[in-house]
Amino acid sequence: MHVLLLFSLYIGMFLLGMLVLRKGLFQLSGDKLKEFLSKVTDAPWKGFLSGTIITGILQSSSAVMVMTVGLVSAGSLTFPQTIGIILGTNIGSTATAEFMSFSLDRIIIPGIVLGTMLLFIPKSLARSLGMAFIGISSIFAAMSGFKMLSSTLTAYPAVNQVLHTMEKNLFLALLIGMVLTALIHSGSATIGIAMSFLMGNQLNVETAIAIMLGSNIGTCITGYMASIGSGKEAAFTAYAHIWLNVIGVLVFFPFIHQLQQASAYLTDAKETQLAHASVLFNAATSIIVLPFSHHYARFILFLHKPRT
Repeated sequence: MHVLLLFSLYIGMFLLGMLVLRKGLFQLSGDKLKEFLSKVTDAPWKGFLSGTIITGILQSSSAVMVMTVGLVSAGSLTFPQTIGIILGTNIGSTATAEFMSFSLDRIIIPGIVLGTMLLFIPKSLARSLGMAFIGISSIFAAMSGFKMLSSTLTAYPAVNQVLHTMEKNLFLALLIGMVLTALIHSGSATIGIAMSFLMGNQLNVETAIAIMLGSNIGTCITGYMASIGSGKEAAFTAYAHIWLNVIGVLVFFPFIHQLQQASAYLTDAKETQLAHASVLFNAATSIIVLPFSHHYARFILFLHKPRT
């Protein structure tokens, strides 16, 4: 029982690390990013590039989606302008998975010490950098904890049974990825957990990819919750994000094996294969839809605009 409690604590550490990292990075550039986002969206490709870059900077597609919904609700953006941003956030979010695939355990203690020292400097730049260092260190500490506990967790018959069942039923793996991400509001944490089981050889890459696909749907819950009570345009933005990921997952789910093979061609490391698969899936989905952004916006309006 204490192992499950410890695993839950590591999940909390990961989420807290992401929050602290995001807050530090946002304090460095948040207001400028908001202003930039509200101005550079007159063409879908501009929104696409902006969404990709800002999500990569903030290390959170959910944060950018909440920001976008807020700008739409405030009237700074229209719903059609958000399509490019949504497509970009899906690609930008893959930077986190690539980032987590590196083993940087040696920077954990120095990062926390340096970050703590910077917090005591009475300048906003130093404090923001300090939060970013502490956040990054916490993420890698949690990843190290996930890896350490993965073999212990599989000793539990129930956990072992779930892992084996997922390997035989990839749709179950997709559902678990979706539900877990919706519960903890972090696709990155879900992918991080899957990576830890990959590194411990308790999970195969195809099952981890199915979990990753599910996490892409589960992560939509944050933007949807932010859109509640924020007006019709904001709701359309949330629906566009949901449908993009749902349709993308439905298209790619039958080709998980091919996605795994393409990732394996690029690297032998299983955890990096998962990160690359996330990049390939999200990049392909977004780039395919980008030329049809206006048609996609009309599709969302057709589905969700109230009939009169």
